[in-house]
Amino acid sequence: MDMPTKYNPTKVETGKYKKWVEAGYFKSDAKSEKEPYSIVIPPPNVTGKLHLGHAWDTTLQDIITRMKRMQGYEVLYLPGMDHAGIATQAKVDARLREQGINRHEIGREKFLEHTWDWKEEYASFIRSQWEKLGLGLDYDKERFTMDEGLSKAVRKVFVDMYNKGLIYRGEYIINWDPATETALSDIEVIHKEVEGNFYHVKYPLEDGGHVEIATTRPETMLGDTAIVVHPEDERYKDVIGKHAILPIIGRKLPIIADGYVDKEFGTGVMKVTPAHDPNDFVIGERHNLERINVMHPDGSMNELAGKYAGMDRFECRKALVSDLKDEGFMIEIEPHLHSVGHSERSDAVVEPYLSTQWFVSMDELAGRSLANQDSDDPINFVPERFDATFRRWMGDIRDWCISRQLWWGHQIPAWYHKESGEIHVGMEPPADVENWEQDEDVLDTWFSSALWPFSTMGWPEETEDLKKFFPTNVLVTGYDIIFFWVARMIFSSLEHTGENPFEDVLLHGLVRDEQNRKMSKSLGNGVDPMDVIENYGADAMRYFLATGSTPGQDLKYSDDKVESVWNFINKIWNASRFSLMNIGEDFGMEDINLDGKKTLADEWILTRLNETIEDVTRLSEKYEFGEVGRILYNFIWDEFCDWYIEMAKVPMTEGTEEEKAMTRSVLLHTLDSILKMLHPFMPFVTEEIYQTIDRDRSIVISEWPESDENHKYPESKEGMALLVDIIKSVRQTRSAVNSPLSKPIDIQIEVKDQERRAAVETNRSYIDRFCNPGSLEISESIQVEDDAKTDVVKGATVILPLSGLIDMKEEIARLEQELKRLEGELKRVDGKLGNEKFVSNAPQDVVDKEKEKKLGYQSQYNEVKERLESLERKG
Repeated sequence: MDMPTKYNPTKVETGKYKKWVEAGYFKSDAKSEKEPYSIVIPPPNVTGKLHLGHAWDTTLQDIITRMKRMQGYEVLYLPGMDHAGIATQAKVDARLREQGINRHEIGREKFLEHTWDWKEEYASFIRSQWEKLGLGLDYDKERFTMDEGLSKAVRKVFVDMYNKGLIYRGEYIINWDPATETALSDIEVIHKEVEGNFYHVKYPLEDGGHVEIATTRPETMLGDTAIVVHPEDERYKDVIGKHAILPIIGRKLPIIADGYVDKEFGTGVMKVTPAHDPNDFVIGERHNLERINVMHPDGSMNELAGKYAGMDRFECRKALVSDLKDEGFMIEIEPHLHSVGHSERSDAVVEPYLSTQWFVSMDELAGRSLANQDSDDPINFVPERFDATFRRWMGDIRDWCISRQLWWGHQIPAWYHKESGEIHVGMEPPADVENWEQDEDVLDTWFSSALWPFSTMGWPEETEDLKKFFPTNVLVTGYDIIFFWVARMIFSSLEHTGENPFEDVLLHGLVRDEQNRKMSKSLGNGVDPMDVIENYGADAMRYFLATGSTPGQDLKYSDDKVESVWNFINKIWNASRFSLMNIGEDFGMEDINLDGKKTLADEWILTRLNETIEDVTRLSEKYEFGEVGRILYNFIWDEFCDWYIEMAKVPMTEGTEEEKAMTRSVLLHTLDSILKMLHPFMPFVTEEIYQTIDRDRSIVISEWPESDENHKYPESKEGMALLVDIIKSVRQTRSAVNSPLSKPIDIQIEVKDQERRAAVETNRSYIDRFCNPGSLEISESIQVEDDAKTDVVKGATVILPLSGLIDMKEEIARLEQELKRLEGELKRVDGKLGNEKFVSNAPQDVVDKEKEKKLGYQSQYNEVKERLESLERKG
């Protein structure tokens, strides 16, 4: 046994991961007869290194897969990365600009070479971080969203959906990012409250008079093609069919009637700009209005904007407003706080923009997804409340714009004939490809990652992996991407495989700082997980991340909390070191025999161990890792380390060979089970300690502990609780009167119940060791001296005749406070038991526990009151 005296995470964690990978512990076998269990990693973007959110996400996945591997499943934990179109192109573009290179000058092909180099560089960083985190990934199955197999899957999906009419090309108003010059889907638009204005503008009527129109974006009025009023608005019935004049420009605008207009809002008159507003686009469709797009893709005004051509859209706004004032068209400018869409990627103000794009028709796909949640086999959201979030979004979804004006990504498999304009959509280009031009746009990143659970396993081919491991068991991800990714995987999988992509969706929140702020570059409050590992070790960080929150909730990061986990691991380390030193090198796992005579402490720790195994297993299956952490902490620190190990010293130093052998067996069996339960959370330190027991075995492929009904001793819990209460009482009294443990004191224990008294007598050696009595009297009835210190515990009264060490008045005051406390507890319990709703609705075992508590409190109350009255009489 050569464990160092102090736990050093760097020494413990170095080298282990490579050994696990080389030994093939994380490899999956599709031909195995074991029951499959699979998780695909949410692929990190190759735009940078992993952050603390990634560490949290993957730690939860790794905990689940390590546990399942130990439970005998054939586990596939599949790694991979996402090409992240817009974000990666922006990063590479910025790097090239720093080098003085313009991507438009070097062209698409050369730019993509630079982007693949970037991908390889950052993929290497990410793999090294996975290693530091200790993730049990099957690297033989690693995938990338633009590798050959996934590209084939993407093309097939596009072609199949196009042929079914689920993908179409059309001219529509889309969300446009002028900074990156690409389309955005609705969920890539972040809405922010912005201080703006309502501009009230006078539109002259050709026959005299005017109508008043309010707009927040006056620059778009340059593309107006009509004025619209409600058909039943009496104020304007005489002008329908006539014309208004567009200020500044002078273009005639027909005045039309449409039920879309809210005649109660404002003046009841709207301008119609079909090329720059989604609602106006729909009105324009109904009335066959011209679409005048007055902007370039970069947000500057084009030649249709007249004298404002070449201006930035916001410069144009200022100039146009000035001109409207000068020429008498501006009625009023009213300050207005309103929600404005911003690009998630560039933060530029999003422009509703007329453009020809590719779309996924969502009605049928959304309907199938919603019906699936009402079927016999719905996807289980954890926490359940996110099912409603999913339903709400799917029930109000618009068609998905999937084309992006980028170079990096899956180029759309559509070709246009150079002469006829005919469209060819196919897995391969047309035979006479020289006569065709491929669409230059690429697909939205989420289009390919929506296929991730099945494309990574070889779909559309019927591979062994696909047959064995799909559908996957659980998806672990943040609640912030339910719309971006989770929903799209669900409807894509239902459409292309006919199956759910996963059984469960375990959702966690965001990592926040100690001030509850979201971590971000702008705030400078981000935490690098590699720095945390450097300071405290991966095991400490993993345990904190996994147990610091409940499903669906955010997590507050704190160095102090990670350090407290380090202290916990150090406690485990020292307890293991002590246990193994006392067990000895000649006693191994094969020597464990629990079928002999045991002490009360042996029976108690085995009982609590089996209960802990049951609780940890049950709660882990429900993904309640915060509760698992609490249970493990309490069992290991409070029960195993603070009590059992200390009590084990008695038979180890004073017992017979038979008693020593039993203590060794219980110690080693308990330590072995603790290490195995901790292993999914703390893979490195548990391996280090486990291999100290047996260097020829790895805990990675050991068996998950199971509860043993043959070694449950329910009655030991009451006996141990009494013993612990007695020892604590003596220690607390010693502390209160500054009596050091080294000084023997007389101890009297009054136990009226005969069985309890016999149990205390049988285990008096523990009282001798932990309390250092000068004399020890255990009796049914004890005459208490006036100057004695008494403490009533459940089932006994502890009496310390401390002549000259206590003040009678202080003792009476203490007992009076204790009586008040017990009165409060009795009142609380009586309140519960007197509540008819509680008694009728609560589980019977909960009600029984409250009744048991009442009996205990009443017994303590009676004894304290009796003792208090006795002292008061004598005082």
